[in-house]
Amino acid sequence: MEERAFYKESQTTRPARLNCPYCRTTESYELRWLVRKKKDRLPPGADEEARAKFNKSQSYMVLLDDKVVCRNPRCRRTFEISGIKTVAFLESEAPARR
Repeated sequence: MEERAFYKESQTTRPARLNCPYCRTTESYELRWLVRKKKDRLPPGADEEARAKFNKSQSYMVLLDDKVVCRNPRCRRTFEISGIKTVAFLESEAPARR
């Protein structure tokens, strides 16, 4: 069973303050993220190996953008995003079961 069967996927944008390495200006950029939220139930037809993977899985976000264009009208150069984690784990929203 594929790992994608354990998650609901959606896209979102989040602001990030980045420095242009060329003109040294700091601006806020909207970065695109792929959000994978863990489903509340195991998909049907799962075996023991899939059940173990599902129990260990967590909700997380993956950064989709790797480059941005500087917002300074005099610069407008494309630079790579650095200093931001490309994967961010989300805290679980459901209360823990006992």
